[in-house]
Amino acid sequence: MYNNMDEYDEEITYMHQEDDWDRDLLLDPAWEKQQRKTFTAWCNSHLRKAGTQIENIEEDFRDGLKLMLLLEVISGERLAKPERGKMRVHKISNVNKALDFIAGKGVKLVSIGAEEIVDGNAKMTLGMIWTIILRFAIQDISVEETSAKEGLLLWCQRKTAPYKNVNIQNFHISWKDGLGFCALIHRHRPELIDYGKLRKDDPMTNLNTAFDVAEKYLDIPKMLDAEDIVGTARPDEKAIMTYVSSFYHAFSGAQKAETAANRICKVLAVNQENEQLMEDYEKLASDLLEWIRRTIPWLENRMPENTMQAMQQKLEDFRDYRRLHKPPKVQEKCQLEINFNTLQTKLRLSNRPAFMPSEGKMVSDINNGWGNLEGAEKGYEEWLLNEIRRLERLDHLAEKFRQKAAIHEAWTEGKEKMLQKHDFETASLSEIKALLKKHEAFESDLAAHQDRVEQIAAIAQELNELDYYDSPSVNARCQRICDQWDALGALTQKRSEALQRTEKLLETIDQLYLEFAKRAAPFNNWMEGAMEDLQDTFIVHTIEEIQGLSTAHEQFKATLPDADKERQAILGIHNEIAKIVQTYHVNMAGTNPYTTINPQEVNAKWDKVRQLVPQRDQALIEEHARQQNNERLRRQFANQANVIGPWIQTKMEEIGRISMEMHGTLEDQLTHLRQYEKSIVNYKPKIDQLEGDHQLIQEALIFDNKHTNYTMEHIRVGWEQLLTTIARTINEIENQVLTRDAKGITQEQLNEYRASFNHFDRDHSGTLGAEEFKACLISLGFDIANDAQGENEFSRIMSIVDPNRMGIVTFQGFIDFMSRETTDTDTADQVTASFKVLAGDKNYILADELLRELPPDQAEYCMARMAPYTGPDAVPGALDYMSFSTALYGESDL
Repeated sequence: MYNNMDEYDEEITYMHQEDDWDRDLLLDPAWEKQQRKTFTAWCNSHLRKAGTQIENIEEDFRDGLKLMLLLEVISGERLAKPERGKMRVHKISNVNKALDFIAGKGVKLVSIGAEEIVDGNAKMTLGMIWTIILRFAIQDISVEETSAKEGLLLWCQRKTAPYKNVNIQNFHISWKDGLGFCALIHRHRPELIDYGKLRKDDPMTNLNTAFDVAEKYLDIPKMLDAEDIVGTARPDEKAIMTYVSSFYHAFSGAQKAETAANRICKVLAVNQENEQLMEDYEKLASDLLEWIRRTIPWLENRMPENTMQAMQQKLEDFRDYRRLHKPPKVQEKCQLEINFNTLQTKLRLSNRPAFMPSEGKMVSDINNGWGNLEGAEKGYEEWLLNEIRRLERLDHLAEKFRQKAAIHEAWTEGKEKMLQKHDFETASLSEIKALLKKHEAFESDLAAHQDRVEQIAAIAQELNELDYYDSPSVNARCQRICDQWDALGALTQKRSEALQRTEKLLETIDQLYLEFAKRAAPFNNWMEGAMEDLQDTFIVHTIEEIQGLSTAHEQFKATLPDADKERQAILGIHNEIAKIVQTYHVNMAGTNPYTTINPQEVNAKWDKVRQLVPQRDQALIEEHARQQNNERLRRQFANQANVIGPWIQTKMEEIGRISMEMHGTLEDQLTHLRQYEKSIVNYKPKIDQLEGDHQLIQEALIFDNKHTNYTMEHIRVGWEQLLTTIARTINEIENQVLTRDAKGITQEQLNEYRASFNHFDRDHSGTLGAEEFKACLISLGFDIANDAQGENEFSRIMSIVDPNRMGIVTFQGFIDFMSRETTDTDTADQVTASFKVLAGDKNYILADELLRELPPDQAEYCMARMAPYTGPDAVPGALDYMSFSTALYGESDL
């Protein structure tokens, strides 16, 4: 073929110059006669397709109508609409349209004009027809990188090379004896001519035989006369080329080579497709394993956060991973398994060896990696929830520590200074006794505060054990409180000893003050404890817990009337003291020497307690409402989970039954399974709704649910297993259909195989053990004796159906084996025979032959993989197609 139109123009110009058209046509009338007959016959061979003929080439083309029709037939394109008028201008217009069309194909028309054609100029008309023949019949001929005239000549030389007395060197005298035409016919259709009976000295017989056979059996019209060729010293080259090109087009698509090439193309296409599937599997497996490798360290990161907000953000990131990032990877994993199974099925059906992925990229490796991912995922979620519980507990304890510490520090304020006073040294007896009683009351108060100090220390210890982030400041504050408490104890003991030494000197005591102090101090402590309890924060997780707090609060409220009576009694003591002071004019300086508690303080604290009671009521009511809402969320989740969980299990069991039963054809089973798949996919909104309920539960910090045994993790795992199972089951049935159609297995045979397989599948696992499989084969008529030979035969069969040596046989493997035993497929010998046809019965094949007979991409595929042929008959560039054919079927290495 030509690389561009300039090359074509050069070829056409060269052929015109070489032929010296004008001179030859003028000097040799015999050549004009041959050309007229040949060109007329060539034109009619095409025009008859349009239902018309020509008789006189220059007369019939004068109006341009048949000329335009001829161009439309041979090009397959539509020309401009012709003029139907009889006037000269109409005819010139039609011829110009035809010439413009020819020029549009890149042909330079030298000295040919429409007027000469319309005027019936024979020379110009024949020149125009020759140009058309060159463009549409000879230009596209290409043999071994040569084209047009050289390509046609090379083709003739190659086809006639084996024949004696035939030596094609040109398109004129090499054909005079007729043997060249007969050799071409015999090479392609040997049954039409008995070449052995032909004689070189009988050209008339040879030529007439070739012309008659070509017209009768090859649909090539008789374009030449034997008498003209024999009677001419040098036959017309253009006429011979035109006639020979008809043979080329008739024989260019030899059926035998085409059949052989088609077989090789089919085999190579399967091999190329399988290689692409293998590459796709490797890439998808690598991407999925890389994602798992990157994700597991993130899930295994247990670095805690210091605040609840930061941990909540981690939980939200984990939810995004579950909702957005993981589901596409679940689909990729499922698709990877389906692609792997489909590839293995195609390899088995085409007698290719099983595909073994790269190390670390087996389906089992991906499943192991996926299992590690899910293990890390489960551990990460449990850790997140535990950390949130821990931080919640820490926040509660820290707040409780701050409250108790603040109350204690407020109580201890000024106590050290008071205990260090030496006022007893100059006090009167009554004052001493008052100081002593006051100190006793203080000791009572001090003892009452011992529990609070112990609680503060215990809370600080628990915060340390729970790894509270601000433990240093808590420890420092706790240490200050404990040191101060020890100091108070020591000072109290010291002051007590001093007062006791002085007590013997003092006798008078005011019993009423003492009674007031003794009753006011515990009542004051009770009020402080009540205020502390009423203001104490609480954290509960169930209705029962909040109900317990409410019950305790109601019990506390029931004690308020008795407490009020005690308050009235204490106030009555103070009133009695005031009455005595007023009555007897006692100089008491208006204060109680035994206590700092006064009636105003008692009343203020009592009012504070009464004020805190309704606030506590409201807090308990709000918490009770929150716990009721949490209980509603638990029941809402449980109601759905208790339906979805059994539904998933039921669908799994139904899918298993469908894949094991033999109801209907494989297409019926496939239709049934796809309906199941559709119903399962349509169920997805309920799973999403349950996910939403689960998110509400987690946001409400609900950590248990007594109404159901199903967790969201159970539902997720079950749902993913259900999707994987239905996809895998559909893929298995599709592979069975593929096997059945490829191997020609009938539905009855499949039913028989399934019945036998199910009969020996005792545990309904969908697989057979080695002994079960052996019994199944014997039941189907296989002769497997209980001796060494029988064991060897059974071991061979097991290596086919169980190449991974798992000790089990799947139904697909069983079907593949049975189909292999009962059907026939392409073999290495058949492909070798096809290559032998293309190689012309040689033991090797050349690159040129591959490029000539096969599409370019598949020819390049063969040349890249064929080893050099090294046999005794080898020639330079010889390729070994035999080892290549066996390698395609795994019988050797490419």
